[in-house]
Amino acid sequence: MRKPNRKPLIFLIFKALTLAFLVTGCSSLKRTLNQQMDHASFQHSLRGLVVVDANTGEEIYTVNGDIYFTPASNTKIVTFYTGLQLLPKNIPSFRYVVANDTVFFEGSGDPTWLHPFFKDSTAIRWLQKQGNLALFTKNHQEDRYGPGWAWEDYDTYFSPEKSTLPLYGNVVTVFNNEGLEVSPANFKNHITLKDTTIHREEFHNRFYISPTEQDTLEIPFMTSDTLTKELLESALGRKITLSDHFPEGKKQVIYGVETDSIYKRMLFASDNFLAEQLLLAASAMVSDTLSTQKAIDYMLDNDLKDLAQQPRWVDGSGLSRYNLFTPRSFVHILQKMHNQLPEERLFAIFPMWGPDHTVEKWEDPTTEPFLFAKSGSMGNNYNLSGYLKTKSGKLLIFSFMNNHFKVPSQVIRDNMYTILKDLYEHY
Repeated sequence: MRKPNRKPLIFLIFKALTLAFLVTGCSSLKRTLNQQMDHASFQHSLRGLVVVDANTGEEIYTVNGDIYFTPASNTKIVTFYTGLQLLPKNIPSFRYVVANDTVFFEGSGDPTWLHPFFKDSTAIRWLQKQGNLALFTKNHQEDRYGPGWAWEDYDTYFSPEKSTLPLYGNVVTVFNNEGLEVSPANFKNHITLKDTTIHREEFHNRFYISPTEQDTLEIPFMTSDTLTKELLESALGRKITLSDHFPEGKKQVIYGVETDSIYKRMLFASDNFLAEQLLLAASAMVSDTLSTQKAIDYMLDNDLKDLAQQPRWVDGSGLSRYNLFTPRSFVHILQKMHNQLPEERLFAIFPMWGPDHTVEKWEDPTTEPFLFAKSGSMGNNYNLSGYLKTKSGKLLIFSFMNNHFKVPSQVIRDNMYTILKDLYEHY
């Protein structure tokens, strides 16, 4: 008589025990997360957390995932995604048409022209080789600041004006150590040594630096067509004209640095200027008129139309408190990016996040780097959204948003790290 095949029974028992273990483990983890989310530091404020398995799409945990939060610089994640959908590998620096003996050109939002970090002179070198040059500056529908930006930030490094053809990052870089150093040099006679907390007059390009200041300052300047012309002429070493029209004809494009390098700098340094200019540059891909709103409308009508909670989205940087996104929306967008990009490229662009803040070098000696995420902070708000690599080798996508707290931000960050590290250790 043949012995009965016991393998299927053994397999079913093993499968049932494994499933029971996983369910028990997940339940235990959820109980732990629930307790941590009820920590005293989160009381009397709004917090939301959504965690999803990147490969299966399974929702691991959610609290207030469908509630709207002020995202602050988490908005830059959406700007990054917009760039991935609309911008080519290299940033379009400007567009031009040759008419008779003149090159007519217009800016396309590229933020890297002579930028203090990128120092890109691709466009400058190309223009230097041409004949007569005419600059057209009316190809936009844009105010110098975004809606809801704080007016008193006009002289702070994180609030440069937006423009279609920005130069030097639209900031004056000032260093006063054994002599005054100013870039661009055109502003050297506009700098006064003065013991004051105000670095620029509100409506004039007159700048101030303390005689004892040792740090390099970046102070936004007021942009204008005349100033752009002056700065360009100095950089080119030749005269150009301002044109009130742009001739008919097929526009040609000159390209600059790789967009990945701009995305990485924007996310790591949380650079508001780069974010705003990237959104303007993206708008040039869907319209002849540069407009932040046109880029936003296009994305909401197309690539982001499937978001379960449609956001209120008004700028590229997150400087505005008018922005409203849900944690679930950020997870959805992050999932789209993970589906679109190889992980090697994605995690080379996304910054690492440590126990306290974004880090260039991982700060926890007892743990391998496991968080690749963008933070977003402003007064009484701190958010973090991105990717978490667990010890078991899984990849989680999360958005952890905290608004309206009165405790120090460091307390919120400490508790966020504890929760995220538990996910790393136990999922």
